[in-house]
Amino acid sequence: MKLLRYGPAGQELPGLLDAQGRIRALSPLLRDITPELLSDEALNQLRAIDPEKLPLVAGQPRLGAPVAGTRQFIAVGVNYALHAEEASMAVPKEPIVFNKSITCIGGANDDIVIPPGSKGVDWEVELGFVIGKPAYQVPKARALDYVAGYFTANDVSEREWQLQRGGQFVKGKSPPTFGPVGPWLVTRDEVPDPQNLRLNLQVNGITRQDGSTRDMLFGVAWLIEHLTGFFRLEPGDLVITGTPAGVAYGMKPPVYLQPGDVVTLEVEGLGRQTQRVRGS
Repeated sequence: MKLLRYGPAGQELPGLLDAQGRIRALSPLLRDITPELLSDEALNQLRAIDPEKLPLVAGQPRLGAPVAGTRQFIAVGVNYALHAEEASMAVPKEPIVFNKSITCIGGANDDIVIPPGSKGVDWEVELGFVIGKPAYQVPKARALDYVAGYFTANDVSEREWQLQRGGQFVKGKSPPTFGPVGPWLVTRDEVPDPQNLRLNLQVNGITRQDGSTRDMLFGVAWLIEHLTGFFRLEPGDLVITGTPAGVAYGMKPPVYLQPGDVVTLEVEGLGRQTQRVRGS
């Protein structure tokens, strides 16, 4: 099942994608796709609905983030060995974990806005997942049971702010528009192995990243065990899992995003994003 939210920013309505790739409205049945609707029980009730009996949404509306009410946006850095090499960083013994502000979350095809004073806006295609039930001290063997679904993400990053302005990565990871997620949430039952998915990103039609989640240093289940060993994850929380090699920061010299660029990315089976870059 592919759940989504469509409509103008701040006015999104709930929907799902039918077998023909058309948007069906869920608004006659529920107000929004919120954290309490991500439990196994609630998702099973949604799964029992016949999409053909839901209203068809006309046209190609904007797609917002597929989940409303997210409390935490957690990211993992340097989770692919080749990315560590290109960034001249040591392969970590444990995951590098940081926050992205929830105010950076946006729709899959929303513009990326270069903030004032920015010197280096970069791209990062990533596999993301959404937590479906409260998770604390979760063992790896049961970790995937806590995932409601998976999504494509672009961990947009301002490298100078991230790496040279002191403090934590969150500074360079959180400007508005730096967290495109979606286009939809693909429920766990449709992703039998999150460690066997291709990732691809292009800038202006040129492939910059082409990798596989097989190459992650710390897989999804391992990450859930690790993260929940330190703090509690709640339903609706987003976690993105790191990026393969091919970011602008690793180029010599770096070639960062500029107004007018077009970024296209996807994770196998989870949907494609297309973002235009513009100045503020």
